[in-house]
Amino acid sequence: MQCKQATQLLSLRQERPLNRREKFSLQFHLMLCKGCRNFAAQVDSLRAISRGYAKGQPPSSDESESK
Repeated sequence: MQCKQATQLLSLRQERPLNRREKFSLQFHLMLCKGCRNFAAQVDSLRAISRGYAKGQPPSSDESESK
């Protein structure tokens, strides 16, 4: 799997559950690719911040700091 495919799956998993093959391929790629692991962490942080904002909660200091 290439980084482009991995980042697409990371974005897609925010919308729907990944199937077994997608999960396995993505996890294997993430074990090998620090850049995509960083991207995954950023996507997860943005999602948490967005959900908090939608609920009217300010981001915590951990979420608002750049990583």
